[in-house]
Order: sequence, then C-alpha cells, then structure tokens
Amino acid sequence: DFVDPISHFAANGKEEKIQFGDYSVTAPTPKQQRKEQLRKPEWLKHKKLPGGERFVKLRKKLKELNLATVCEEAKCPNLGECWGGDEKSETPATATIMLLGDTCTRACRFCAVKTSRTPPPPDPKEPQKVAEAVSEWGIGYVVFTTVDRDDIEDQGAGHIAETVRTLKTLSQGKIKVEALVGDFNGKMEDVEKVATSGLDVFAHNVETVQALQNVVRDRRAGWWQSLSVLKHAKDSGAPITKTSIMLGLGETREDVVDALRVLRAHKVDVVTLGQYMRPTKRHMPVAEYVTPEAFKAYQEVAEEMGFLYVASGPMVRSSYRAGEFFMENHLKQLEKEKAQKKVVQAMSGMREMRQ
Repeated sequence: DFVDPISHFAANGKEEKIQFGDYSVTAPTPKQQRKEQLRKPEWLKHKKLPGGERFVKLRKKLKELNLATVCEEAKCPNLGECWGGDEKSETPATATIMLLGDTCTRACRFCAVKTSRTPPPPDPKEPQKVAEAVSEWGIGYVVFTTVDRDDIEDQGAGHIAETVRTLKTLSQGKIKVEALVGDFNGKMEDVEKVATSGLDVFAHNVETVQALQNVVRDRRAGWWQSLSVLKHAKDSGAPITKTSIMLGLGETREDVVDALRVLRAHKVDVVTLGQYMRPTKRHMPVAEYVTPEAFKAYQEVAEEMGFLYVASGPMVRSSYRAGEFFMENHLKQLEKEKAQKKVVQAMSGMREMRQ
C-alpha cells in the first residue's frame, strides 16, 4: 500500500523525508495460496537455482568433512547463487560454515535450525578440521556461524576462538574471517574471548526491531542484551561489527529507522536488511512483503547515518556474499594503509636520526 513519507534526521542534522513509494504487499496465507493461487511477488523469485559443477563440488566436499552450513540448515534462498558462484566472472563459490553442531538450544519463531535442550557435544577436533578444509579452498573470506549452546559453560566461545586462531595460523593471516555468533547469554568475558581471537568481523544479529523482540526471538534473547554484545565486541578491539534485521514481520517504518539509529549509536559498522521468509508452516507467518524500493530507501537512510556498509534488499541475508566481497576489499585496504603508515613513520624516524 502507498504510505506517506516519514521524517528522518540526516547526518547533517536537517530533517528529511524518506520516500518509500509503494511500501509493501500483503502476504497471502497458505490457505489463500492454495485456494486463490496467490503467489509471492515477482521480486522474490530465485535468481539462481541450486546446481552446476561448483555447487555439486562444494556440497560433496562439505559432506565428506561432515561440516554443517547455515545455508542448508536455515534454508537460505541464496544457496544456489552462493554455492554456485559465477563461472563467467570467476566469482568464487562461498559457504557459511556452522560451528558447534547443527542443533540449537534456543527456539526462535523464525528459524529453521533444529532445536534441543541437550544437543550432542561439539566435536573437539572441529576447529582443526574446519580450519584445514577452509585453508585449502583458495578463498579470501569465510563466514563462521554458530548455533546457540546454552548447555556449554562458555556457550562455545572458546571453541569459536580456537577455530578462528587455527585458520589464521594455517592461512598465514591471508583469509579474512567473519564470525556470526550468539549473545553468549550476555556474558561479556565470552564476547571478548571471540572478539579478540583475531577475527576481522564480529557479527551478531538483533534479527528484528525492539518492539518485536519478544514475539520473534527466544525469550533468552533481547534487544538491549544484543546491543551490549555488539558494543562490547567493538570496545574489545573487533575491527568491524555487523548485524542484521529482517523486515516483513509487522514492524513499522519508524521502528526500523529508530533501530538503525540505535545500532549506529552502539558502534555497529555494518547492517544488512532482508525480507523474512517463512521456512515452514510451523514458523511465524510473514506479515507483508516489503518492496525493493522500500529496501533502497532504508539503505539510503542507513548510509546517511554513517554505517560503513549497508546491504538492503528482499533477498539479502546476514551472510550475503556481496557484503563479504566488500568487507574483504575494505579490510585489505585497511592493511595497506596501516603498512603505508608504518613506512612513513620509519622514514620519518630515519630522517630525525640523520639530523
């Protein structure tokens, strides 16, 4: 439906109007889909179906190593695009590796990952096994994600940190690592353990706006706890912090803009916004399908607020590969600038010695 624009205070302090145009279309219920043959909007059709040589090769390798991926467990709509890569442009295939097993101790209403109060114990050899596998793939950027493990004393923080350190050692620091982790029950010593492991991007998803936290997420999660985790990770030395918000759950436009403002105030560098897609009938229904134009408007708002990078679109997910490529290049640029600064300082020191 068409909606009036809302006010937004831009980076220059001036009040601006956000033009959303046609904001969304109502999501049909499963019954409507069957009886009236209503379908999802055209913009939500898969761009690339799973298949091809790269897809088959990567899937086979992951099965051989008994590695779980969030791509499969969470039924990601971009699986075909990411695993297949782009052979024409030589874009590499990418996958998000799931650590600590494939079973979560929490039960968020949007998530398709298996749940249990007592999941199997983590594989103690996993850090070495995963690091060795990834270091042989010839990629420059990898995302590690995890299920929540409230049944483990440190929620798996030590396991995650060990995986990051092992990969950094085996790749001689050449592979950039993003860790998409839980909230560690708000235990900041565990947050710090991961943030200081040598990773390049510390990611933790707030998932939705503040008003819908209790409806969407497990009762042990929360808006302010997640914000504290992100801020503490940044304060502990994480080079980049990142989070993600799903749209189409019933949030208002004001909710989203307020959420972005608060996230930036808590030192979050990167934000992704994507359409919530109901994985099964047992999960929370979709309230509406937000249009690409509205996603573009949110991207402009977030960029005005000073986020380092914003990925916003119906098919965007927290581990979206476009964001990976941007951050890999950004991190390389930071390293180059750091090296150049050291050279300048060294030359300056030599001149002073001569004098």
